[in-house]
Amino acid sequence: MTAETTPTSPHGHAAESDTVENASATPDQVQPYAELGLKDDEYASIREILGRRPTNAELAMYSVMWSEHCSYKSSKKHLRTFGKHTTDAMREKLLVGMGEDAGVVDIGDGWAVTFKVESHNHPSYVEPYQGAATGVGGIVRDIISMGARPVAVMDQLRFGAIDHPDTARVVHGVVAGVGGYGNSLGLPNIGGETVFDASYQTNPLVNALAVGMMRHEDIRSGAATGAGNKVVLFGARTGGDGIGGASILASETFEEDGPLKRPSVQVGDPFMEKVLIECCLELYAAGTVAAIQDLGAAGISCATSELAANGGSGMHIHLEEVLLRDPTLTAGEILMSESQERMMAVVPPEKLEEFQAIAARWDVEAAVIGEVTGDGRLTIDHHGERIVDVDPATVAIDSPVYDRPYARPDWQDALQADRGEALPRPEGAEEISAQIRTLIASPNLASKSWVTDQYDRYVGGNTALAMPDDAGVLRIDEETGRGIALATDANGRYTKLDPRTGAQLALAEAYRNVATAGATPLAITDCLNFGSPEDPGPMWQLVEAIGGLAEACEALEVPVTGGNVSLYNSTGEPGLIDSAIHPTPVVGVLGVFEDVARRVPSGWQGEGERVLLLGTTREELSGSAWSDVVHQHLGGLPPQVDLEAERALARVLVASSEQGLAASAHDLSEGGLVQALVESTTRFGTGVRVDLAGLLERDGVDLPTALFSESQARALVAVPAEAEERFLALAAEHGVPVLALGATGGTDLVIEGVGTFALGELRELREGTLPRHFG
Repeated sequence: MTAETTPTSPHGHAAESDTVENASATPDQVQPYAELGLKDDEYASIREILGRRPTNAELAMYSVMWSEHCSYKSSKKHLRTFGKHTTDAMREKLLVGMGEDAGVVDIGDGWAVTFKVESHNHPSYVEPYQGAATGVGGIVRDIISMGARPVAVMDQLRFGAIDHPDTARVVHGVVAGVGGYGNSLGLPNIGGETVFDASYQTNPLVNALAVGMMRHEDIRSGAATGAGNKVVLFGARTGGDGIGGASILASETFEEDGPLKRPSVQVGDPFMEKVLIECCLELYAAGTVAAIQDLGAAGISCATSELAANGGSGMHIHLEEVLLRDPTLTAGEILMSESQERMMAVVPPEKLEEFQAIAARWDVEAAVIGEVTGDGRLTIDHHGERIVDVDPATVAIDSPVYDRPYARPDWQDALQADRGEALPRPEGAEEISAQIRTLIASPNLASKSWVTDQYDRYVGGNTALAMPDDAGVLRIDEETGRGIALATDANGRYTKLDPRTGAQLALAEAYRNVATAGATPLAITDCLNFGSPEDPGPMWQLVEAIGGLAEACEALEVPVTGGNVSLYNSTGEPGLIDSAIHPTPVVGVLGVFEDVARRVPSGWQGEGERVLLLGTTREELSGSAWSDVVHQHLGGLPPQVDLEAERALARVLVASSEQGLAASAHDLSEGGLVQALVESTTRFGTGVRVDLAGLLERDGVDLPTALFSESQARALVAVPAEAEERFLALAAEHGVPVLALGATGGTDLVIEGVGTFALGELRELREGTLPRHFG
């Protein structure tokens, strides 16, 4: 927090001497709780819990730990819906579920994988490079804290309109931050999305995912137990960067001239984090760590209160023992600092010397700053003065839970009635061809190689697939080839039209992308990016999305392992239905391979392969890329969700991979069939000739619908001619409709009755858009 939001002395500097004793003796002292994001009733609750007013340090601690970002106070009630829709069969896949730093799933042969996605939205607008970089660093530390070796990252990015004067600033900074941090850690970036839309103009979304691997026995806990065990803070020194980030940035909307100012953004050092990763893994292997917690949002306040609360123990901290970069930091600033690359460990006394020796070998500074107690209290002294004395559960667990009012917005019915299916369709081959060219060059359908080429996709040698393929694929076990696939997806336009369906469609697309690669979908993580929970409209969107996602997870039998909720995302851009961003539930799906050697790429490579369309095409143009790009229109209902059809399609795709039938597979989603044809052609430079007459007749759609509809549960598969009969039998066994469209070959995309598109032209159209805007 800045000087304007920190508990202050009359001179404007954070007060040093507000002790527990002084707080008890001065009950009427005025405290700036509102500037810290606390409501009147929340401050009253804190006083009731403590039986006195809080000290300045306690006030800062409660304010940040009771913030939306840390406590989930507006969403906690609704997030319990996931548990209600988690069956025993789904729980069997989980080794660690929601509530820890990251979820852990069993992938077989004694291997476990931990993965999680989180947001760093608001800091990435204020300072794009460091906001994005520290977002990657923070999610990687969540993975480390579970006992795993991080093995890859992904990123889900949403920016404002591509031609807005400020978009280039944010894009350049964020992409450089994601790449600079991840590349420096030696972690491949294997996938994600980059989307441009005016609704994100002053509120970009920067969602980062990290994945790590471990053996079952390596899983670590974030619960401090064992009176007498030492509390060790290690890694980078504590500085003044990022103070108050969680309490302010994630708790309120931005008001340039209001009382809440944007705090400083954390500063990352990826080389320190790389050393920290290796140090932690050696500390774990040596058995020196009884519990571990990364320091991210709320810094020492969060780590101490959560470790103590999770273990049902107490903890005493000597704050002056914290190693500082800036010796002028006050006690409250030390507690609140969100300096990066720090971890907190609980270490048995007999293991302390070995712990310190390992840390020294990695040139990682470590300081014993306290010990675990058995009194159930979190007490913090600063130079002998008691500045914190609280029940840690009241800070970290028993935060307020709000039942926010929510209501379907007044404009929702009119929005849904304005159907995209009523928009004028192109007439004749020339007009259709022109719209195809416009679509594939549009910012959200164009190639993202300008972004992804700044990321190292293959460092480490275990990347089997990466963007632009449908899913990222990693080998986990070099001996057996056992591995995983990961895909992340979201569609804010769909979710704006129908939040429940939009969330389900995000899950369905990520699930389908994992299956097209040949992996069996196993579990999910999510990052729910929505507007203000104090506005009944965005709150309704959130509740609907959570309910829809929970029901879809149960139907697809993929449990939620954990994730993140990011609220108060809004923009002041005029002309929008309201000020909130498009509601954007990002869903990441993890799938498992017995052997990644059978992975399936998303583009065709061989001549004469049969191109088959799986699934049914319907007249579904509302919310589509065609409606958006050609008509600048958003209205109607998003595509139907058919989860049984998604499951059947996935079974066919996975089985075809296992049986070696599929040479390539590509899901149909944004942009519809024509986008899948273009991407499959440009992926490896192999052309195709297709005839859609059979599709028009079978599904009763017109040619524009066949090309541009975004009906779900569909995929394009290319199979060798000799495997076609077996593939058709497999699809029939699972009740999945199949239609032969044509065959691969040459260097053109030929659509009978529409036109011929040369490979060189397609690449120029697709690959020129982002460089044209960003250099």
